[in-house]
Amino acid sequence: MAWALKLPLADEVIESGLVQDFDASLSGIGQELGAGAYSMSDVLALPIFKQEESNLPPDDENKVLPFQYVLCAATSPAVKLHEETLTYLNQGQSYEIRMLDNRKMGELPEITGKMVKSIIRVVFHDRRLQYTEHQQLEGWRWNRPGDRILDLDIPMSVGITDPRANPTQLNTVEFLWDPSKRTSVFIQVHCISTEFTMRKHGGEKGVPFRIQIDTFKENESGEYTEHLHSASCQVKVFKPKGADRKQKTDREKMEKRAPQEKEKYQPSYETTILTENAVFLQCSPWPEATYVNNSPSPGFNSSRSSFPNLLPTATPQDAQQWLHRNRFSPFCRLFTNFSGADLLKLTREDVIQICGPADGIRLFNALKGRVVRPRLTIYVCQESQQVREQQKQENGDGAGSTFYVYHAIYLEDLTAVELTEKIAQLFSISPQQISQIFKQGPTGIHVLVSDEMIQNFQDEACFVLDTMKAEANDSYHIILK
Repeated sequence: MAWALKLPLADEVIESGLVQDFDASLSGIGQELGAGAYSMSDVLALPIFKQEESNLPPDDENKVLPFQYVLCAATSPAVKLHEETLTYLNQGQSYEIRMLDNRKMGELPEITGKMVKSIIRVVFHDRRLQYTEHQQLEGWRWNRPGDRILDLDIPMSVGITDPRANPTQLNTVEFLWDPSKRTSVFIQVHCISTEFTMRKHGGEKGVPFRIQIDTFKENESGEYTEHLHSASCQVKVFKPKGADRKQKTDREKMEKRAPQEKEKYQPSYETTILTENAVFLQCSPWPEATYVNNSPSPGFNSSRSSFPNLLPTATPQDAQQWLHRNRFSPFCRLFTNFSGADLLKLTREDVIQICGPADGIRLFNALKGRVVRPRLTIYVCQESQQVREQQKQENGDGAGSTFYVYHAIYLEDLTAVELTEKIAQLFSISPQQISQIFKQGPTGIHVLVSDEMIQNFQDEACFVLDTMKAEANDSYHIILK
């Protein structure tokens, strides 16, 4: 069945929005090197890079990105100049994203007349939440069984084929589309920003999300693994109609400001342009999310959770995927034909001169698989497991071979909040479901665990965890014995 849709905004409105946001969409984007391949000798001969950079066009010349994605939702007027736009969305409402072919004539001829794959994800904007994505997602899944974070509104969408939503990746949808044809995809975000805020005193401020789109072309094997373009925008999601009220509140606040104060803020645009600004520096996928399938690539050692090591046996295609997954996409063109062995031969000085001090050190550490020793390690065991083992021994089952299984918890910040998050991850629940953590003291008293107490824990101390239902709500108290 074919679906036809009249677009809600006139073409001239969209064109106006694109012109208004064009400078913002290009700000902060580093200069691109040519798409040609580089050999090891070329990369290590660093003056070549300087020569190529001198031949690049200046920043103020027009740069056309291969694709542009336009979210049909207005930006907030309460955003200062030179800051990233912020867009408010209503939970469960369908929002259109227009997929635009923005190539120059003759650019990327290999995709002309062919389909490309785009993957849309809802991810965290805040760095702190990015580091705890797995437990945040598992906590949401626990509280909202059967629900998804992101969905496609397929009947409303135009020009997409083979839409998919992996049941294990609640925040991700994907589809194929032809850049030469009109394409609009409608998405629905079902989580709200306050669901990932620690509940304290009520009226909590919701956390921002990012909507990120990654587009890939087909390789010789028919798999969509070759990265073409990525862009994202910052959003906050409210309960139904909440986004409209927030937008109105922001507009009224701006109207009350003095004229000289208003000049410090951006106007509210009718549409939101997804930009390349720090896409991979601020956004990362949910752990173990892949671009193609759920099977690990043979070039990766998957023994380390979400950031596997790169092996010398990795092919250039494996190496490209590794760079994407570890947020080194801005440097993918530099390392187009590099295998895992080629990358691993680079010295610390090489990658610093190629990528700059910050990203160079990060890339070198990622290549070498360096693990920072945690500041504090503790071992915990559930009391219910100990009780079961003791009962087995008393009943004569498994006598003489009883042992208790402990789990290691590694702490870096040495705070009660961090311990709460790590215990929640261990139990596969949301941190919000843990009300308080106590340590059993002398004569069985319960002492509230504070940051200072954790800082005085003995390294590699052992605790038995007991749980107690909180009286006020559906949360639990954790007791360290």
